[in-house]
Amino acid sequence: MHSNPHASRRAVPSACHREGRICLQTAPMPLWSAPRLRKLHEIRAGLAHTIATGAPRCSVGALPGLPSVLLWAVLACLFLPLEVRADDAAAPWRPVFRRPTGSPPAPADNPMALDRIALGARLFADPRLSGSGERSCASCHRTELAFTDGRRRAKAVSGAPLRRNTPSLWNLAWSKHYFWDGRAASLEEQVRKPIEAADEMGGDWPTILARLGADVELAGLFRAAFGDKAPVSQDAVAKALAAYVRSLVSPATRFDAWIEGDAGALSEAEVRGFRLFTGKAACMLCHAGWRFTDDRFHDIGLRGADPGRGAVPGGTPGLRAFKTPSLREAAHTPPYMHDGSVPTLAAVVAHYAGRFVARLGLAPSMNRALRLSPRERADLVAFLRTLSTEAAPLRSGRRHPPE
Repeated sequence: MHSNPHASRRAVPSACHREGRICLQTAPMPLWSAPRLRKLHEIRAGLAHTIATGAPRCSVGALPGLPSVLLWAVLACLFLPLEVRADDAAAPWRPVFRRPTGSPPAPADNPMALDRIALGARLFADPRLSGSGERSCASCHRTELAFTDGRRRAKAVSGAPLRRNTPSLWNLAWSKHYFWDGRAASLEEQVRKPIEAADEMGGDWPTILARLGADVELAGLFRAAFGDKAPVSQDAVAKALAAYVRSLVSPATRFDAWIEGDAGALSEAEVRGFRLFTGKAACMLCHAGWRFTDDRFHDIGLRGADPGRGAVPGGTPGLRAFKTPSLREAAHTPPYMHDGSVPTLAAVVAHYAGRFVARLGLAPSMNRALRLSPRERADLVAFLRTLSTEAAPLRSGRRHPPE
């Protein structure tokens, strides 16, 4: 008999169960079977116990197709030193949640040059990019609101609400897809779309370039950023705007101090919330890494008919999936979700604890049985707030000259 190398797997009982060790022995299992989902949440519960007590108890089966952060969770369970106790809860998660160093990543044809970033910052606030000459990128992405607009849904040129909530712009240099549905593959592509959209900025490039080119000072900034003979062009505008957005890195918070080893940076309630985030509530299955996003698309059971990723090339038709937002500075960006339908962080937690629509396309990482006590909900919200600065930052947390 030949085994199918693409078959999903399930854990096989073995002696290591009795000895309290973690085994990776596997056998075939249907991809989205109920046992597979139960095993996912067994892993989560076992990992939470391990981090809290330093005594591994979980038996983990390989689950192909799950986020890579789950593999790290398994490894954390395998290699967690026995001396790690409750007051060292950050230790096994440090490689997962530690902030990167150095400049944000950038494509070779649009490096993080200070002249381009400065030009992009100026263009970001320039209403000449819109058809009416009255709206800029900053009209919807307001710095004092963590680059959102505070509305449930963005406001169209006509004044009517658009279909979706305005997302924050923090830390997009590390992203892989842009917009809630991921329809743009790069920042250079993304920044053009709102400018050209009739209901957003309603700009047309011949008019925009004529306006900008007539500004002698601004034309000089283009030459400084792109070369003495470089014209004011669509490509240059897009690259300058993208360079500016890449420079927007959220400042370090109390969570960053804690994950680096300052045990006193978080309160007991906030640490309990972190344990829920990485354990029982399993938020980290999608909100992973230092930005707290997997940059993937999931149906999390929100009501509404918006097809999301399902209407975009590369998506699954009929699957109402949307991009996982970063949780950095989330305390300053209500309301939440792609449609702005969830008003507070407490309501976000309540959604995941039983208020979602349990439909067929629901993401497998969603725990349909999850219920949280009032204290657990409060602790989780307290932790989420540690990912934001005490007041909304008005500029990037650090400067990024080219390396």
